[in-house]
Amino acid sequence: MKLIKIPAINGLGKTKGCEKAPDKIISKLKEFYLNEEGMLPVSDIEDVETEKTNVEENNERIYIKIKDSLSEAREFGFLGGDHSITYSCFKAFSESFDNMGLVMFDAHPDCVNNFKPATHEDFIKVLIEEGKLKKENLIIVGLRSWHKSEHKFLKENKIKFFSMKEIANENIHEVCESIMSVAKNFDGLYVSIDIDVVDPAFAPGTGYPEPAGMTSRELLYFLKKLKLLKNLKALDLVEINPEKDVNEMTVKLGAKILSEMV
Repeated sequence: MKLIKIPAINGLGKTKGCEKAPDKIISKLKEFYLNEEGMLPVSDIEDVETEKTNVEENNERIYIKIKDSLSEAREFGFLGGDHSITYSCFKAFSESFDNMGLVMFDAHPDCVNNFKPATHEDFIKVLIEEGKLKKENLIIVGLRSWHKSEHKFLKENKIKFFSMKEIANENIHEVCESIMSVAKNFDGLYVSIDIDVVDPAFAPGTGYPEPAGMTSRELLYFLKKLKLLKNLKALDLVEINPEKDVNEMTVKLGAKILSEMV
């Protein structure tokens, strides 16, 4: 897997600190010996140089970098930064596959508005309205906090989602199989991981901590299952904020996730 660090933030001033996550996570990743499969997590690591103030320039740089890199590796991992990076990353893949699908792990549905350039709060809505993401090709996992307009948008567009309430009430294995049964049919699968899908007891270092989330092990269970799919092309890990972390718990979890997915 090729890892690309993307320290961009476009969170309306609310995600300052996330730009420090890629370097911190890679530093911790290098401390791993073997992962749980007995493998050494080794990857090619590259960067996207980003500007602090020019959002549109950042989006274009990310998009061009991904498009130019698509022939260089079978699988990619993108390290944010905030969740706005998914807009440009997914856009690049959607233009290279006929039927690209997105499985997003997130406490929030990220479709509040349709700002352009897209922010971390609305990139899902922008991708759908621009025709880069088919409504039926989106699955959101771990929801537990949303604006009424977001709930309406999900329902009106018949977007598939699994809330934490559903995951807690249903067998996690059955929920995972439901996700897999849809995700396996995409030409290409993109997995996006907003760390706030995890309960802040396990991942306090994020700007929008939401209680009653997944455990670290539950998230890894889903991810390891999705890793088995041959159509998995890319994943991103976003919204880790070292400035808000406690004892590097969240940064270490980010490194753990990468070690198990590379």
